Amino acid sequence: MRMVERFPAAVLAVAATVAAASAWAQSPQITDSRTGKIWTPELVDTNPDGTQKSWADRAFDPASQTASVPGEVVQRPRANLMGTVPITAGPTVPIVTIDTPSLQAIPGSHWLAVLYVTNNSGQTVNTVVGCQFTNQGRKVEDVRIIVPPAGPGERLGVPVRGPRTDLFVDRVGCQVL
Repeated sequence: MRMVERFPAAVLAVAATVAAASAWAQSPQITDSRTGKIWTPELVDTNPDGTQKSWADRAFDPASQTASVPGEVVQRPRANLMGTVPITAGPTVPIVTIDTPSLQAIPGSHWLAVLYVTNNSGQTVNTVVGCQFTNQGRKVEDVRIIVPPAGPGERLGVPVRGPRTDLFVDRVGCQVL
């Protein structure tokens, strides 16, 4: 593993100041202000025109992220009753549907997706949903959500906690399991 990949995004973001940029132009070294250790990163990334990318650009390049959360995280969140819908389950309407989740970042904490799970049947259902948080099509974290029971025709809002915000996520996809 290259030493640069171990730097948190905040360290690289601070290094993006004009003063740091001019220092990098003279010498590709980074001094860790906490430990005093000097890092000399490899300058291998290039822009489309062949010039080398600055460290500030690399810090915010989602395609260069290789981190992911191993395994699958199981969550049992509380659900909010959002309302009721007509009972329409049948040959052309599934018993449970979910809306495309919205994705947002809670700064300094984690990514959050909000699912809307709708029970289209006349019976109480216990739903399990699988969500995958991705970056440029690559898995960052898999989450399995055990949704609280939904009564006949109930529409529930369910918060899904994603990975830390220092891992870049550009999409979340969910499906009923």
